[in-house]
Amino acid sequence: MTGVSRVSVVIVTYDSAGAVAESLAALLRELAPGDELIVVDNASRDGTAERVRELAPAARLLAQRDNLGFAAGCNVGAAAASGDLLVFLNPDAVVEPGWGEAIRRPLADGRGLGAWMGLVLAERGTVVNTSGGVVHFTGVAWAGQAGAPLGAAPAQPREVAFASGACLAVPRAEWERLGGFPEDYFMYCEDVELSLRVWLWGGRVGVEPAARADHDYAFGKGELKWRLLERNRWATILRVYPGALLALLAPALLATELALLAVAHASGWGAAKRAAVADVVRALPRLLRERRAIQARRAISSAEFARLLTPDLESAYLGAAARSALLRTGLRAYWAAVRALLGLSRGS
Repeated sequence: MTGVSRVSVVIVTYDSAGAVAESLAALLRELAPGDELIVVDNASRDGTAERVRELAPAARLLAQRDNLGFAAGCNVGAAAASGDLLVFLNPDAVVEPGWGEAIRRPLADGRGLGAWMGLVLAERGTVVNTSGGVVHFTGVAWAGQAGAPLGAAPAQPREVAFASGACLAVPRAEWERLGGFPEDYFMYCEDVELSLRVWLWGGRVGVEPAARADHDYAFGKGELKWRLLERNRWATILRVYPGALLALLAPALLATELALLAVAHASGWGAAKRAAVADVVRALPRLLRERRAIQARRAISSAEFARLLTPDLESAYLGAAARSALLRTGLRAYWAAVRALLGLSRGS
């Protein structure tokens, strides 16, 4: 294993006693001398902390009195880390042999990435969980190639819109420049926001497919999840999207909001959607302050940022919207117009 960098692996746990029994054993085999494992336990009630002490006695366990959420938990772990490469790994992600060398390879090769992810698999490594995140221009984001057979996954490193927090690597210097995850997100979309900020500030985000990890993933549809997804989608748009792009997307964002309110009501999560809207309205003064600070450091144009986004709703998780040819045609036409206008506005 190459020794070009010391890796600090940060795992945030919450009632994860069953998951860590398998994942820690695989991970420990991949750590090199000098690497460190930091586990931030968010007040688990199932004996997770005790299980970590038993399975990984050399790990640094940071037991929290309250559930801080994934984003803040990662920030706590990163603050305690001493390695020059931070790797955030879900507690139910089981790394494959060779992961330890592969996850640090982009840094060893000098690829200049601000963040990258491993290839995240599912169903015991037989299908793709995500080969790189995809972001629609309305801010809806999803796991690229989710459910595709392993053979369809890219074999070579490539750039992606966002890197999954299930297996995310960030050089320490870049992490400090970014200031970590936005803690008010609690969970969901924090990896989207951080990745888009890397791009906005002149960096690049990629995937290293040789660093494989099997993720025990299930897309549960609870009220809290829908609320956080919608709240954090809007927080990301308001914080990160450049002004010229945001202005051109305003009609589409309004139409999307009205459509989602109707879909949410019909699908039984209308209360969660309304709560998300209220969350965003209450947070608007803070979000606008954060926007000003983020946009002040923008290093790319609105047109360059727009290249990260897609007009196609390609995720199976999006149901009928992903299957509608009429909607696809309309979204593509709208996006083509937006891109043309951004191309004419050279200073945007």
